[in-house]
Amino acid sequence: MNRFIMALDQGTTSSRTLIFDTQGRVVSMAQKPFTQFFPQPGWVEHSPKEIWATQIATLTEALAKANLDAKNIVAIGITNQRETTILWDRFTGEPIYNAIVWQDHRTADLCETLKQTKKQWIQEKTGLVVDAYFSATKIAWILEHVKGARQKAQQGDLCFGTIDSWLLFNLTKGKVHATDPSNASRTMLFNIHTLEWDQELLTLFDIPKAILPQVRSSSEVYGHTATRWVECEIPIAGIAGDQQAALFGQMCTEAGMVKNTYGTGCFLLMHTGDKIVSSQNNLLSTIAWQLEGKVSYALEGGVFVGGAAIQWLRDGARMIRTAADINNLAAMVEDNGGVYIVPAFTGLGAPYWDQYARGSIFGISRATTDAHIARAILEGIAFQVRDIISQMEKDAQQSCAQMRVDGGASASDLLMQIQADICNTDIIRPQNIETTAMGAGYLAGLAVGFYPNLDTIKSFWEINKTFSPKLDKRKVQEMLHFWNKAILASQNWLA
Repeated sequence: MNRFIMALDQGTTSSRTLIFDTQGRVVSMAQKPFTQFFPQPGWVEHSPKEIWATQIATLTEALAKANLDAKNIVAIGITNQRETTILWDRFTGEPIYNAIVWQDHRTADLCETLKQTKKQWIQEKTGLVVDAYFSATKIAWILEHVKGARQKAQQGDLCFGTIDSWLLFNLTKGKVHATDPSNASRTMLFNIHTLEWDQELLTLFDIPKAILPQVRSSSEVYGHTATRWVECEIPIAGIAGDQQAALFGQMCTEAGMVKNTYGTGCFLLMHTGDKIVSSQNNLLSTIAWQLEGKVSYALEGGVFVGGAAIQWLRDGARMIRTAADINNLAAMVEDNGGVYIVPAFTGLGAPYWDQYARGSIFGISRATTDAHIARAILEGIAFQVRDIISQMEKDAQQSCAQMRVDGGASASDLLMQIQADICNTDIIRPQNIETTAMGAGYLAGLAVGFYPNLDTIKSFWEINKTFSPKLDKRKVQEMLHFWNKAILASQNWLA
């Protein structure tokens, strides 16, 4: 019987299911978008039920597309948008509020207050900066604003989970409430030194420990799918937050290796081995994964708006009809014509951490065309990534010799060349850019012996194309001069 691994890839704008063979090749994929809710400026929500419905629908569709049955799947891995927060009734499984998305900034003022006295203390425990991005203040907001929520939480009647926990709970019909260290480390409640939920942090945010999931390794059998969803039980055996999953899928398993994922946002991670590198430059220290009893760590910098800037050019500005059209439009001009775009639509992430910045366009003249705007959008993505790289090199005390890339926008040769030029480093795109789902699939496959060891998986990784720097360094320095002026001007817009 043919045997395969399945990965559930639950992202910010869509749910996907991919099926992989013994060589790590994609044999089937299904994808469904879901609704984005914006109740107020700065608020972003999802329907937990719609997330679940789209995820289980893609699971079924991916099996059908490949003409496979559940018995052909040896294990399922889960990877997910991180930090997004759901609270639900432990007994009925009903969410008590919409999922508050990682992009949501409703708790920005609370975070600003905490920064004044608790910034360093929180960072020492969690590796994170104090920001509305993470789960802790989102949980606190729901407990404060949903009627009866705090009482139910104190009684142990509620469950909190990031999206991985929500999917696991539903797949097992409520039998398993768990997460892995990569997701737990993004909540601002998990101590990355002791590898436990931190009681002092729970007290600070007034969050009952009873609502939290059990933290298990990133590669083990957590439970099995209920037969309501598929005709036979399938082990659920791998969990990792999307960026850590991509790091694993790119086989960045040794200290110093770097990957960048170009999705809704851009997320740059450097593997730091078994040591926590405490950032002095506003980056995050995070858990990469826990495998075979050993914890690996990473330095991370996140750009909140990456591919979402291209979506804005398509859906908001309506300058292009499809996302891929940006490449042809931007290629119509040799440079940006003096135009610089800071795509801070939801504030600025690392290394600025400015919740009050907003998107800005500078340098428009009578000669500016839509092609200049398109090119400036691509450059705005690449400049933000470069800002993180420069700080990461300082923290790690080593230069970035190369960067492995993945995610939808990494398919753009033009963007990748711009990135190589601006960062002055080789950009390496693998043959398969579905590395986020692959990472979750590999973790699940290792847990059940489908993939015998890490060396076997490393042999699957192949280069598609390498982009080396070509642009004159003086031109790059000139561009950086104007970019730095633009980024400074965009900050504190709402403050």
